[in-house]
Amino acid sequence: MRSFQDKLKNIPIKPGVYQFKNKDGDIIYIGKAKNLRNRVRSYFQKNKYQTPKNQSMIKRIANVEWIIVRSNVEALLTEANMIKEVQPKYNVDLKDDKSFPFIRITNEPYPQVLLTRKIEKDGSKYFGPYTDVKNLRYSLKALHKIFPVRSCSYYMDDQTVVAKKVKLCLDYHIKKCEGPCESIVSRDHYNAMIERVIKFLQGRTKETEDYVRKQMDIAAADLRYEDAAMYRDQYNAIRRFKERQRKVAADFDDRDIFALARKDDIGVMTVLRVRNGRIFGREKISLQNLDEDESAVFSSVISRFYMDTDFLPKEITVVTLPDGQDDLEEWLTEKKGSKVIIRQPQRGEKAKEVRLSYQNAKLLLGEWLINRKKRRELVPKMVNQLQDDLQLKAPPRRIEAFDISHLGGTNTVASMVCFVDGKARKSEYRKFKIKTVVGIDDFAAMREVVHRRYLRVKKEKGSLPDLILIDGGKGQLSMAVSALRELGLDYIPIIGLAKRLEEVFVPGISEPQSIHKQSPGLILLRRIRDEAHRFAITFQRSKRKDVLSSIFDDIEGMGPKRVQKLLQSYDSTESIANTDLKDISEKTGIPEGIAKEVVKKAQSIAK
Repeated sequence: MRSFQDKLKNIPIKPGVYQFKNKDGDIIYIGKAKNLRNRVRSYFQKNKYQTPKNQSMIKRIANVEWIIVRSNVEALLTEANMIKEVQPKYNVDLKDDKSFPFIRITNEPYPQVLLTRKIEKDGSKYFGPYTDVKNLRYSLKALHKIFPVRSCSYYMDDQTVVAKKVKLCLDYHIKKCEGPCESIVSRDHYNAMIERVIKFLQGRTKETEDYVRKQMDIAAADLRYEDAAMYRDQYNAIRRFKERQRKVAADFDDRDIFALARKDDIGVMTVLRVRNGRIFGREKISLQNLDEDESAVFSSVISRFYMDTDFLPKEITVVTLPDGQDDLEEWLTEKKGSKVIIRQPQRGEKAKEVRLSYQNAKLLLGEWLINRKKRRELVPKMVNQLQDDLQLKAPPRRIEAFDISHLGGTNTVASMVCFVDGKARKSEYRKFKIKTVVGIDDFAAMREVVHRRYLRVKKEKGSLPDLILIDGGKGQLSMAVSALRELGLDYIPIIGLAKRLEEVFVPGISEPQSIHKQSPGLILLRRIRDEAHRFAITFQRSKRKDVLSSIFDDIEGMGPKRVQKLLQSYDSTESIANTDLKDISEKTGIPEGIAKEVVKKAQSIAK
């Protein structure tokens, strides 16, 4: 503890980002500060006003690290990027953060317009993020009705077009594409259309509407009735799209409106996108782990929301001004290339817009709370049904499940997962390396891991389960029972769930229990068993890769990529040893000369 206190004294008085770590070295919180020393030390001052979340976090802090940056803005960005990457336990959790989709306009001579969830730094333009996927898909559908953008995924440039490497497809014949692949329209014409697509995505629908109407009139005057009909359909699609958008403002400035509704530690942030005086879209951000003042929440959400998007509005209006408003405005202005203002309107039309956004947030939060209540009500039903199915004295609220995994008898590992009231409690998952068992012996491995688990629980006076679930049949179950008997814990209910026929076995009865296949109790058991299996396999594969990588590292020509391909195709040294060179070469692309050395090495180990 002395060294930790000394470390606190040596924290610099500079802007930066700090990380709190637990005793296992895991990052549990990331924060930013204008003065690192003052901010970090404030957590460890005796303060009765510390929030419950902070009190819980402080108990778990074993180490602190920091990164010095040049400015407050850089601290803001570094914090947002690190939180997004690590997702620490005690930071505000943007529930949908990883699934935000974007509309991407590719950086090509003939760009594509497509939906993506991955940001690539290749010069492409991105619009979003969109949290309302249903609305996004409607917008994309409307966009493709209005603009005949190519749907093929080929890379297309002038050389490709001249060489006619890409042929006309069905989209051209049904008027969904103008055929740039065979020079039916020029590159300039196609890119002019892409510019109109960009304006459309920015909410400037009036410009597109005027252009299409003009083209329709020209086509009709020239007696090109087929083209006129196409432009008419595009014009009608724009009108229908506009009709879905509510007019909210007399001005035509672009702005995003943020509002937060919260209850206890959860909340919903809504973002109304106003473009050209109309609501262009509504985004929903689900928030968990809330235990901070609203200004900090708004700062965190706004910085992470605009991290990867290309288009920013001129104005952001909020219910509560974010912490570090000046820094946020400076960063957003630099990113946009023109002034971005964050405002908290108190009266007038913009204040009404903010209230409208809050009403949306409140309604969405209400829906979330109702759905969560329904899920919670469902869980006891599953647990109670399981009590009836297994004829237990009490509902099995805490269930611990075990599974064994190995690689051809080597690197045997085990997993233990914990479910409380039907919900995974991942903080209590455990991984085991089997120490006393040699070769393939799942029974002995199961006995070892059950004995080790509950010997430790007894010593540490931890929580015992209401039910133990063994992944396996009568053999694995009997070995687990013997381990419990040795520890004096054979009074704990224990069952085995066999994979083949989903049969449930209980100690002392040779025949499986008669449980209906659609019983909610059995469904819960299967879910827990599958999670234990997944956790064991994941752990075993990580060890497998380490072992196999080290085996083939010293072979000349076997770099990390070739080792990875080998691991994807073969799961053990035995399978590699028994495979001919041609098969390895075909599956992995490894030259036969190197494959020969790989097989030789595998055969020497397998002996």
